[in-house]
Amino acid sequence: MKTIRYELADGIATLTFDEPGSPVNTMCEQWQHDLGAAVRQVLADKDAIRGVVLASAKTTFFAGADLKGTMRLQASDGPRVFREIEEMKRNFRTLETLGKPVVACLNGAALGGGWEVALAAHHRVAVDNPKIQFGLPEITLGLIPGASGITKMTRLLGLMGAQPHILESRLFSPREAMELGLVHELVDTAEGLRPAALAWIAAHPQAQQPWDAKDYRMPGGTPSNPKIAGMLAVAPAALKQKTRGLYPAPEYALACMVEGAQVDFDTALRIESRYLARLITMPVAKNMINTFFFNMNAIKSGQSRPRWEGRFKPQKVGILGAGMMGAGIAYAQAGRGIATVLKDVSQDKAEAGKAYSLKLTQARVEKGRMSPHDQAALLARITATESTKDLQGCDLVIEAVYENRELKAKVTKEAEPMLAPVGFFASNTSTLPIGGLAKASARPEKFVGIHFFSPVDKMKLVEIIRGPSTDDETVARAFDYVQALGKIPIVVNDARGFFTSRVFGTFVMEGAAMVGEGIPAAVVEQAGLQCGMPVGPLAVLDETALSLSVHVLDQTRADYRAEGRTYIAAPGELLVERLVKEFDRNGRAAGAGFYEYPEEKGAKKFLWPGLAELFGKPGVTWNMQDLKDRLLFRQSVETARCLAENVLTSVHDANIGSIFGIGFPGWTGGAMQFIYGIGVDAFLQRAKELASHYGPGFAVSPEVEAAIRKHQPKW
Repeated sequence: MKTIRYELADGIATLTFDEPGSPVNTMCEQWQHDLGAAVRQVLADKDAIRGVVLASAKTTFFAGADLKGTMRLQASDGPRVFREIEEMKRNFRTLETLGKPVVACLNGAALGGGWEVALAAHHRVAVDNPKIQFGLPEITLGLIPGASGITKMTRLLGLMGAQPHILESRLFSPREAMELGLVHELVDTAEGLRPAALAWIAAHPQAQQPWDAKDYRMPGGTPSNPKIAGMLAVAPAALKQKTRGLYPAPEYALACMVEGAQVDFDTALRIESRYLARLITMPVAKNMINTFFFNMNAIKSGQSRPRWEGRFKPQKVGILGAGMMGAGIAYAQAGRGIATVLKDVSQDKAEAGKAYSLKLTQARVEKGRMSPHDQAALLARITATESTKDLQGCDLVIEAVYENRELKAKVTKEAEPMLAPVGFFASNTSTLPIGGLAKASARPEKFVGIHFFSPVDKMKLVEIIRGPSTDDETVARAFDYVQALGKIPIVVNDARGFFTSRVFGTFVMEGAAMVGEGIPAAVVEQAGLQCGMPVGPLAVLDETALSLSVHVLDQTRADYRAEGRTYIAAPGELLVERLVKEFDRNGRAAGAGFYEYPEEKGAKKFLWPGLAELFGKPGVTWNMQDLKDRLLFRQSVETARCLAENVLTSVHDANIGSIFGIGFPGWTGGAMQFIYGIGVDAFLQRAKELASHYGPGFAVSPEVEAAIRKHQPKW
């Protein structure tokens, strides 16, 4: 055995998981073979065994499935996967039904398959450390906990009790697991695990799983229980409403839970295996594993961060502009222990920005999620001011003023001299090129873009933009700063709109173009929802303000003129411009955009009837699949262009940025993984068809095709 060490001493068989060359233990192919060998050895030594201990030689207990191996699976591998899952479960069942006590010593995290390994034990002892996590996050990766996790958690917690941990992937600490009855004993240190395990074995010479007891009853009842049946009657519809039918994993998991609860334990395990074997070979699972595991880990490990040996730990950061964005950044910083100077043109405006943090923290206090003491400490870290002098000694100053080049230049020149000697300056612009803004800086090499998304307290992504002169140290410091806020940084190179705003613009403007073609606005919105975007393109345009889109359009035209060029606006841009300039429909904040916003309390917004009058065309027809493809393909083509133009330098930044910054559907794995999930050749063919009908926005040049193929992941 290569991944498991087997030892028998004093009647205790110890299986120590220790995968060579890996920081964690996984259910790799070798481990599956070794598990079988270890269990056969346990059976051979049964008469000499008083108990079995499952332990880990790593700093964590067990990480779960071998996801790299999963990425290589094809649909034809389904039957083989089923057999392998069933074999693993047979080994678990052999240990469970041995008649000997089996104890899992949980020295660290046990997630996914790792928690399923722990569930094979009769007794679980864990280190009482709140940083340790247990649970089943498979749904977040497009999978289900199909190595006995669904069946066992349902039988331990009941159908309703298990749902948050299976369908919502809710994780839990050792102490929370103890309260749930999933962990039976806590110890202070890892050194205390084995003595506790041996003591329990001595006190329980025979052991069985709860579901193997003759008097076992499922907590809360089976699906035939009237109360359970009533809730299950609406559960599939509620789930479908949430997933829109695009995420099969939650639906499979719910089916496993309900079907398995109506049959004996071993049949339930087999049902679970069938669902997993089918799901694990489907494109959605691969898309989500690729992005939410591998791509996310690439960013967390700093693959996008330039090499700089130092580590930036922000102590004092200044924010210029106390509007919605500046106030949100201040709250995010103060919540992470960073002294924050929030400056605006007047004390009143600065205090109004600080009041935003008061509002957010008060809501948390009222819900019991924050103590009054912690609230006071957070607010004390924010200094609201109208004085530039209060910025003295800041490690970083971020301007978050209105998208106006002259205004940004003015505040840059005022604040930059206040920086600490090794400090740097950042712009929160969403569209204006950093190279142009850096002209106002005395040190353009220490000038960088740090683009937050609104609302800052909810949005996890931050886009770091390297200007033409920005040095590696400054980009690395910006990366460290974003991670210090607990947010996800992606790094892109300078260009108009950068990556996220540029691609986001193609989504909303494609929707606006559809309205101009006579397609009913309600159909356009429905197309956005059906393909998996969080909201329709017209609703998003209203939220971000039509007036802002027109301001960006005017600024772009002016910049092009200054360069001796002419900017050709897209049909969607011209339609939005007309709504703003002819009909004074500026967006939600102004009370009128694509939607009407009634002032009556509780009244819901509705699409402006004038859209049909202005743009409706009798007899117009549409194909919903075309509409959905237009919205997704347009964004993916533009993302690939960013890659070809070196605005983006990695696929992981593209995928994570598109999902967390733009709302690109998670089931696709992101804007680039959408291409690879479909298959490059199939994507190019469909893009060519769309270009022939709907314009050059869908055209893929040879240079862009080359970039797509060059960056295709190889598993």
